[in-house]
Amino acid sequence: MKPLEGIKVVDLTSYLAAPTTGRVLAEWGADVVKVESFGGDPARRQAGVFNMPMSDDENLAFDFANFGKKFMTLNLKSDTGLEVMLKLLAEADVFLTSNRTKSLVKMGLDYDTLHEKFPKLVYAQVTGYGDKGPEKDAAGFDVTCYMARGGVFGTTVNRGDAPLIPTNGLGDFSVSIFMAAGIAAALYNRTRTGEGDRVSVPLQHAGLYTLSTGIISAQYGNEYPKNRREVPNPFNNMYCCSDGKWVCACLPEYDRDFNKMCAALEIDPAEFFAIDPEANICAKVNEKKLNQQVIDLLDRHFNNFTQAQVLATFKANDMPCEPAATPEDIYEDENCWDNDMLVKIPYPSGDRIMATCPIHFNSMPGAPEYVNYGNMGAQTEEIMAQLGYSEADIKAAEERGDVRGSTSIFA
Repeated sequence: MKPLEGIKVVDLTSYLAAPTTGRVLAEWGADVVKVESFGGDPARRQAGVFNMPMSDDENLAFDFANFGKKFMTLNLKSDTGLEVMLKLLAEADVFLTSNRTKSLVKMGLDYDTLHEKFPKLVYAQVTGYGDKGPEKDAAGFDVTCYMARGGVFGTTVNRGDAPLIPTNGLGDFSVSIFMAAGIAAALYNRTRTGEGDRVSVPLQHAGLYTLSTGIISAQYGNEYPKNRREVPNPFNNMYCCSDGKWVCACLPEYDRDFNKMCAALEIDPAEFFAIDPEANICAKVNEKKLNQQVIDLLDRHFNNFTQAQVLATFKANDMPCEPAATPEDIYEDENCWDNDMLVKIPYPSGDRIMATCPIHFNSMPGAPEYVNYGNMGAQTEEIMAQLGYSEADIKAAEERGDVRGSTSIFA
């Protein structure tokens, strides 16, 4: 049995962070119904941003955040559309949303209103900047709130270079796991109190949290952004090999591993001592500010070998070192497949590779099966019938523009 079987989730979300939370909950067994407006989740039309195909039967840029969900299309500005929504919520355990609070208040879907009507409901909301202050209702995306305002761009850049160019949604996918954890905790607490709670994850706060080491250490003079030629331990660094590919070496005990590094890269220790007689002692490297000279020396020697040669030598000598992998490298990484980190999804153009949720349960062995329930509104009529609406009621609601059945966004 999956951990969340029997849990019902109503998903009123768009783009990536909150929708992917719904996908994770569905992966864990929850029954998730995604409610969309007649315009649909804008993410349905984002594939072009990722240079990916976009059609009714192949839209992985939308699917990867929405697998496992059933789809309803409701006009929440209409009486009937809102009535259907409230009937869904009356049976739900979780309401998941990324809508701004101001909009939710207008629709009567804010926390205070729903908590009064459905006190057992867990209310989960992803926000951009939090619940307080002048920006509480500002639009938020991971690239602005998490990556930029959250400090990731400014802190992780190699000083003197432009900020990194991440894949879309880098912060969103972290937030989806934070939110899933919060929902799980609120559901557990409900078993003790009998009452739901509001769980919120601001994108900006999530960015700050992932930078916790920088947030605390900067107060003690640890300067950010850093430059790879100035890192405190030159054996913990990124190095470029002769084939232009990068590796990440991680040998925290510089003094202990000095001779091993020399042997692995075929460096005569005299080259280090020509820099300084104490260049084999990390504390002295920093005290005498020898970091750039030592790293320049290492740069020259890493560049004598291909990435494959460096990895083979380091691994043979139990020296932690890994490639700076690209997606193409990851597709061929046997460890990813051995541990169900990746899965193949069949599409008309062929099988496509996607990362699975990184949380593993012994009760859910193997790679999960991902289900696409079809077009926008594909289950509107079915779910309305389950809620007690007659066939005539459903048809009348569709004719009035209160609800909509299965619809192609490309029609």
